[in-house]
Formats: sequence, C-alpha cells, structure tokens
Amino acid sequence: MQELQRSAAVHTDSKITLNAIANPRNHQHLVEQIREGVRSLEKDTWSIHFTWVKAHNDNLWNELADQLAKNAASIRDRKTAYSRIPKSAVIKVIQEKGELQWQQEWNVSTKGETTKSFFPNIGERKSKRLQMGINLSTIVTGHGTARSYYHRFKIKDDPECVCRMGPQTTDHLTL
Repeated sequence: MQELQRSAAVHTDSKITLNAIANPRNHQHLVEQIREGVRSLEKDTWSIHFTWVKAHNDNLWNELADQLAKNAASIRDRKTAYSRIPKSAVIKVIQEKGELQWQQEWNVSTKGETTKSFFPNIGERKSKRLQMGINLSTIVTGHGTARSYYHRFKIKDDPECVCRMGPQTTDHLTL
C-alpha cells in the first residue's frame, strides 16, 4: 500500500530565517537543526513548504504567533531552549577585549608620543579610513622624511628647515 504524502506549510515573518535555511553555506546550529527536522519529516513522506508573511499586517495567525512568542519569552522559570552563542558574538567579545587591552597598553606606553597626540583612542583610530603615505606617516609617527629625523641618524648635516625658522620636526611641519 502506498503511503499518503502529507504536507505542512511553515509561515514566518522572518526573511532572515528563510534566507539562512536556503543558504547551503550557513551552518549555524539552529539552522542545521531546522534542516535536520525537515529532512526527517521528508523521510516520513512529509512535504514541507516555507513561506514568508508580512509582519504586523493584521494577519491573525501571525499576531497570535507573536503573542505566544512574547509570552514564552516572559516566563521566568523556564529552561534555556537555546544556549549556544553565535560565533560572531564570540568574535566580537574577543575583539572588544583585545582592543581594551591594546588601549590600556597604549595609555601607559612612553613610546609613540607623536602618534598618540593624533590618535589617543584606539577605537576612534580604527574607525578612520586613512590612506597612509610617506608624508602622513612622517607627521603621525615623527619618523621619516623630516630633516631633524635624518640629522638624528647622521644622514643630513643640518636639522634646519628650508624656511630657516628652526629645526624641521613634525611639530614644525604641522604649525
């Protein structure tokens, strides 16, 4: 006797969820669990269809599902249904801790004072897009093509700026 094929439609207002399930490169734990559940049902002659519905559009069933989800989230004595932390969240925490440590080391370091005067905060510096070139590098670090720097290493005989108003330092160049 041939088994009857049964079908089910899963309606969601989450396009992100539908895209995650459809993306074969997405291997998030919860997405994989959904796929495994669908495969298991399909082995038992179920046909599963996912469809998107617009949220907050007076769809009675969608509003009911939202209310049930809110009720479930507000129960205090429940066991955690999903306790895995996404990889992206772990990476973000590690990066934040690394940046905090970097900032602490930056604050106590006695080196790079010229650079610190331009960029006292590591996070703000990281958010800036700078096209680094020899001139910007010289000014920000105090190293490079300034005559006083060359004089320090005995590459130039004289640290004097071509304007003849003092040694050519990065401070002199930026004033």
